[in-house]
Amino acid sequence: MTEHMPAALQKPGERIDDLQRNGLRILQHRKRFCFGMDAVLLSGFAHVKAGEDCLDLGTGTGILPLLLSAKTKARRLVGLEIQPESADMARRSVALNGLEEKIEIREGDLKEASALFGRAAFDVVCCNPPYLACGHGLTGPVDAKAVARHEILCSFEDVARESSLVLKSGGRLFLVHRPFRLTELFVTLTRFRLEPKRMRFVHPYAHKEPNMVLLECVKGGRRMLTVEAPLVIFEAPGKYTEEVAREYNF
Repeated sequence: MTEHMPAALQKPGERIDDLQRNGLRILQHRKRFCFGMDAVLLSGFAHVKAGEDCLDLGTGTGILPLLLSAKTKARRLVGLEIQPESADMARRSVALNGLEEKIEIREGDLKEASALFGRAAFDVVCCNPPYLACGHGLTGPVDAKAVARHEILCSFEDVARESSLVLKSGGRLFLVHRPFRLTELFVTLTRFRLEPKRMRFVHPYAHKEPNMVLLECVKGGRRMLTVEAPLVIFEAPGKYTEEVAREYNF
């Protein structure tokens, strides 16, 4: 890649962040939603086998497909994003890394994923959905940050339904969410034949309750759930645990 290429892809107000993975970089804008640790943890929790096709629902600026391109041998990584500005930024980040042949960014509505891609089109679906029900704590303007955090443009039922439709039989759904909605998540997932098979709680500190949960579900899977050892992020303020530092390059 030539030295002038980043400047050609970067727009005013944007910055280029180093992802600390295979030299990958991503475009971000401070006024839009920037990826957080949840996306990074999901990329480490997800398993995409060699030759598989993977869809990221609500890809934002493309963080998950970018990270998965570094750690998997997926045949195809597709990111679906409804917000035009975010989809455009994701496409430019893909170009910034020269990954146009491996990653495709599509602009479209998550609620129409099965119509856009067809049924049983993917081996794997990943999703870092909005955590908060629409109206829960929403006081500011409905901007890109609000859409990423609140179920304004889609609900978890939409995520589960479309994931089930686009997944092949035996396909896997990987997602990150909040533990306080876990009962609702399980009820909704199983209603759409997405059986939770693996779960891991994420704790900010060992003595604190979990603030994230990572889930793997199998379409049409049998009922048996494995609860993995918890993942603890910090051992002291500003100091990551050995596992997080080693596995996620923090």
